[in-house]
Amino acid sequence: MPITISQQFDAGAIEVIRADSPVTIDLTLRKDNHADFLQWFHFRLQGARGQECVMRFLNAGQAAFPQGWENYQAVASYDLENWFRVPTTYDGQVLTVRHVPERDSVYYAYFEPYSWERHLRLLGKVEKHPFARVERLGATVDGRDLDLAVIGNPDAAAKVWVIARQHPGETMAEWLVEGMIDALLDRANPIASKLLQQAALYIVPNMNPDGSVRGNLRTNAAGANLNREWVAPSMERSPEVFFVKNKIHEVGCDLFLDIHGDESLPHVFVAGCEMLEGFSERQAAEQQVFIDSFKLASPDFQTEHGYEASKYRADMLQLASKYIGHTFKCISLTLEMPFKDNASLPDPEVGWNGARSARLGGAMLQPILHSITRGRS
Repeated sequence: MPITISQQFDAGAIEVIRADSPVTIDLTLRKDNHADFLQWFHFRLQGARGQECVMRFLNAGQAAFPQGWENYQAVASYDLENWFRVPTTYDGQVLTVRHVPERDSVYYAYFEPYSWERHLRLLGKVEKHPFARVERLGATVDGRDLDLAVIGNPDAAAKVWVIARQHPGETMAEWLVEGMIDALLDRANPIASKLLQQAALYIVPNMNPDGSVRGNLRTNAAGANLNREWVAPSMERSPEVFFVKNKIHEVGCDLFLDIHGDESLPHVFVAGCEMLEGFSERQAAEQQVFIDSFKLASPDFQTEHGYEASKYRADMLQLASKYIGHTFKCISLTLEMPFKDNASLPDPEVGWNGARSARLGGAMLQPILHSITRGRS
């Protein structure tokens, strides 16, 4: 069987320069459509069972976050279900992946993908629950549905918002949401039962369906970075943010979580709103309560490593969590997970992955409940 490399499938993204033999596979990372971001890759290799494959990503040094390749290991799978890390090196310009496939067909990706089909199944799971429903907010640039899962007590005073995958290549974000939703819908979970009585949770599992299916790293079909669109989103450029922002203003917000992945830092951490003008002592105390409770709920979460407040500049209100924190004066956090391993609790075989992300999502129910109950005490 000759070697073939394909990427014409959900979230597929790669450009083939040459694939003359297993040891001379030269590739380039593909840019997001209508944007210059490049880093995400996802492709299928066939015809190299039992042979050492040397895959060189020639333009890795031109990636959006080249520091993300340092100590990074690519992921591989034979069945699109079970993913594992494969040996990867970076010389400052070229990323090289070496692997001996055990099957005729193998997939490689930047991180464990989260498919559009799985997204639709997740929404179906929500629809079946008596205390949950799915609401269509509108259509994306490409005409896909933008869906909102509403779970809990719609008459409750506490309104909790969770959004994920503004940056579509950060698939760990939707894995986290899946774990959170599974925990919320688990009748045997006492934290979930209490939370469903006392709050309404508004969850957007995928803010960027078009970018996800197209295999983009950071942008939607119009080339917009959705996490820079929150001051003045438009129907032409960023309808996804337009619809979600309007809905938040319609129902209100008492706690907001924007879920992301960080290419460079091998840690789980949050970025808060303490740098915003007008950030009050009350907001600081409430933010700290959530962070302290989250540390108790999951050893994967830590506070030693993260972003400096100086990372954010004059345009910070364009970011979702900063806009919401400033507008609603509530707990508003950006959660970051690693594309690499979690240096605090490493797993050399799989690194940080979908399962760990999902468990973190389940663990987040505890600080959410703690925060909303404390806010009413």
